[in-house]
Amino acid sequence: MDKVFINEAFTKAINDYLKSSDNIQGVTYNSFLVVVLRSLVSIYSELDIVNPKVMDDAELLKDNLSKFGYSKTDVEVFLSNLQLFLDFEKENEKRSVKNKNPYFIIIQKELVDMLIKKKLNFYLTEAEVIEFYDLLYTPYSKNPLRVSYNFLQASDVLEVDRYFKIQMKENIKVILPKEKHYLNVKAYELLNYSFDDIKNMDSSDVDKVNSQVYDYFKIRENAINKEYLLDKAIEAIERENNKVTSGNGYVDILLVISVICTALMILGIVVFMVI
Repeated sequence: MDKVFINEAFTKAINDYLKSSDNIQGVTYNSFLVVVLRSLVSIYSELDIVNPKVMDDAELLKDNLSKFGYSKTDVEVFLSNLQLFLDFEKENEKRSVKNKNPYFIIIQKELVDMLIKKKLNFYLTEAEVIEFYDLLYTPYSKNPLRVSYNFLQASDVLEVDRYFKIQMKENIKVILPKEKHYLNVKAYELLNYSFDDIKNMDSSDVDKVNSQVYDYFKIRENAINKEYLLDKAIEAIERENNKVTSGNGYVDILLVISVICTALMILGIVVFMVI
């Protein structure tokens, strides 16, 4: 007998998922617990969901399920609800008139909440949203088994669909404006930008000018110490500009000689006065 991992329901879900994955149109692959597992794989990855069972590491599974911000407490409740769903179904089998399983809706809403955490704290592609949505039990699912099971279990067949759409609409990821990053002011001046010009630019334009600065000084933008190298390059230019020079080599030689002669003359006067 296979060892129970997390609980009987999760163990059944993952075993049925692995056994039926070569028959994607089959009843088992489209049974509720397997679809829940497929939804988890859609949000996270197959490695995140299957590998912890292979390693028999329950804490790893819980860590994976909370990696996008879904709380550990909510993870525990979700896993518990899977077992409650299975227990309810077992009791239902004994009844001549079947009752609607309340955990059918609850679990799907929890899956939507996990997706929203990923949307807010990570990112979602359009393809991922479409894949996840089609795994929900709605009247609009492409899978007739999910459509019919939704009519069988839900008092309101649009409840999960409505919950998904409201959560997607209300939970918008707020992207704060990127903070401007300024370099040495003298670097901008060398490229004929005043600091007022730079301050009036948005962050993307400042980044472009910064790239021009690094290119001008032949400094790689991915260098760890690029700002230190930039400061050193500017210091070297300033030292060069502060040298006493006329721009004419011959005149510069005469200038140096005159400075030396002046220094020797002063030294001679000092020596004469001492004697």
